[in-house]
Amino acid sequence: MKIENNSVVSLQYKLTNNAGEVLDSSEGDEPLVYLHGSDSIIPGLENALTGKSAGEQVQVTVPPEEGYGEFDDALIQVIPRDAFEGIDDIQPGMQFQAESPEGQLQIVCVKEIAESEVTIDANHPLAGQVLNFDITVEVVRAATAEELEHGHVH
Repeated sequence: MKIENNSVVSLQYKLTNNAGEVLDSSEGDEPLVYLHGSDSIIPGLENALTGKSAGEQVQVTVPPEEGYGEFDDALIQVIPRDAFEGIDDIQPGMQFQAESPEGQLQIVCVKEIAESEVTIDANHPLAGQVLNFDITVEVVRAATAEELEHGHVH
């Protein structure tokens, strides 16, 4: 069976940046299992996997616009320290859920802390990066009716 919309895909992967640094990997862990066509993975990777079969090894390079987007300086903000009311120990690298101006939940990362201000970044940590995937497709199967109804793998 070939990978197409509404198929369940199980794969092993290694993700590196252009410097060859490993950013993520399923090695030594469970494979990634997702419902193809449900926007569960980044578009560039999903498009490259369409039509592949179990047993295939694929190398995919995903540009930022087909991954996590370009880095956007406007998503870096300096906010008052008191916006973190009830949190006494804020450290760089900590992540928090925040509401975007459009009312959507987003993850922000603390970049810097000053006496009365905190610099946060709402860019995805991989925004602006070219992503290189080494993929081994393990299993491809049709999704069940329940998986299709819920929009994810069970």
